[in-house]
Amino acid sequence: MTIANPGLLDGLITASIEAGRIILDVYARPIDVAFKADASPVTEADGLAEAVLLAALERLAPGVPVVAEESVAAGRVPPAADRFFLVDPLDGTKEFIHRNGEFTVNVALIEHGVPVMGVVHAPAVGRLFAGGSDGAWEMAVDGSVAGERRPIHVRELPTEGATLLLSRSHATAATDAFRPTIAVAERRVIGSSLKFCLIAAGEADIYPRFGPTMEWDTAAGDAVLRAAGGIVALTDGTPFPYGKRDRPGLADFANPSFIAASDLHLVAFSHYLV
Repeated sequence: MTIANPGLLDGLITASIEAGRIILDVYARPIDVAFKADASPVTEADGLAEAVLLAALERLAPGVPVVAEESVAAGRVPPAADRFFLVDPLDGTKEFIHRNGEFTVNVALIEHGVPVMGVVHAPAVGRLFAGGSDGAWEMAVDGSVAGERRPIHVRELPTEGATLLLSRSHATAATDAFRPTIAVAERRVIGSSLKFCLIAAGEADIYPRFGPTMEWDTAAGDAVLRAAGGIVALTDGTPFPYGKRDRPGLADFANPSFIAASDLHLVAFSHYLV
């Protein structure tokens, strides 16, 4: 298996669409909510979608470890490896519960700390984004039927000002105070990893995140954005790594603050050391 393997990315797309179909089946019914040890919500859809994705990854890439959110919560964590998958079967569970449509299926391949391939599927809004070594694209999805692939790329810095994206469920004083290097024409509040994808598709410009996330929350969107010509970096401007383990006082796979953007010049990184 190589990162350029088109069959692998096609398989991730197919599996993500199937997971999205199952999520929508649950979405159409009354939603029962439970809570994990960290007090985060979980639903039947999380577990059903993860089972679909894990089975697909075992077929597509047997032997490659998978770090998946619900499996990790249950204590099933594979040994460290240079190549592994990160899976969030339902990113934006709060958005799912609130029925605003801003939730996604996230699958990413990590190689040597870098997200080299990713799929983000937003089943309720019918958009799927994918990225790999050959670039990034979007396709419309209606149920289980995918449309034509449309290449996407980050846009040039807009003269009228940037569109800045903020998390719907995790606002902080630091993100409210964040200012890019050009004027902000619009601030939009969006749930889940859709924020990365809107920047990748040229619909927005920057997404600062100064609150906690986990690697499975960010990896797939990060892969799409990088493939579309964007950047994701720590708040000191250094690359954003994956596979973070065994750090004193920190949970495995927990992310520090970061900034995702269409262009490095949108951020004066020295201003945001946190």
